[in-house]
Amino acid sequence: MRLILSEPFKSLWHGKDPFVEVERLDGQVYRELEGRRTLRTEVEGRGYFVKIHRGIGWGEITKNLLTAKAPVLGAGQEWRAIQRLHEVGVPTMTAVAYGERGSNPATQHSFIITEELAPTVSLEDFTANWREQPPAPLLKRALIAEVARMAGTMHRTGVNHRDFYICHFLLHTDKPVTASDFRLSLIDLHRAQARSQTPRRWRNKDLAGLYFSALEIGLTRGDKLRFLRDYFQQPVREILHEEASLLVWLQRRAEKLQGRKQRYGGAL
Repeated sequence: MRLILSEPFKSLWHGKDPFVEVERLDGQVYRELEGRRTLRTEVEGRGYFVKIHRGIGWGEITKNLLTAKAPVLGAGQEWRAIQRLHEVGVPTMTAVAYGERGSNPATQHSFIITEELAPTVSLEDFTANWREQPPAPLLKRALIAEVARMAGTMHRTGVNHRDFYICHFLLHTDKPVTASDFRLSLIDLHRAQARSQTPRRWRNKDLAGLYFSALEIGLTRGDKLRFLRDYFQQPVREILHEEASLLVWLQRRAEKLQGRKQRYGGAL
């Protein structure tokens, strides 16, 4: 069993079974599946997000493996990804409680609680009207540079996200957002994987998801080249030569995702 509790849960659950107490938390439920529950709760006037994993069973694990998907076995994946991102300087959530009980991956009971990031707006919502109302060029370039920095740092230090879309970048709005003063945080890491090195396949899948999610916000060729320069930390000419096959694949993959979105009404 693993258990890490910070305040306020350290005091709130003192002398109690945290695995029982976490199931008693109530609030707005965002997702309710057989093996996972996500909700927002409030404790002492502060907001927290709670993710509870109850095991997905060997049948689901086997199905994922047979279809070449990496199953999410518990809260440990998110916990490890959050810790790694904090270590390498990629802004993300702060976990205040984590528990894992049981050695059988099919029935393991685990949870993670993170502080709510508020007030914020997702980068998807912030950029939704960019085609009709283009942002100030300096602000757009600054946001692109920061997304590229965060993505590049994440991948170079062994983390891949697996749901890497602009909706999972939160822009903090506690003060006016300007090109020289803004803050982004990366969220929704429950599928993330943390290793010593990110496999090229998983890195590329993340990049394709990010590109796909930004297809409709009016980015220019110059914007895309700036992202590549800052992400790879190389001159654009070298990137276009060394990563030519990747760039072709990204375009095709993003178009494929776009077609799937249109066919299924937004579901991927």
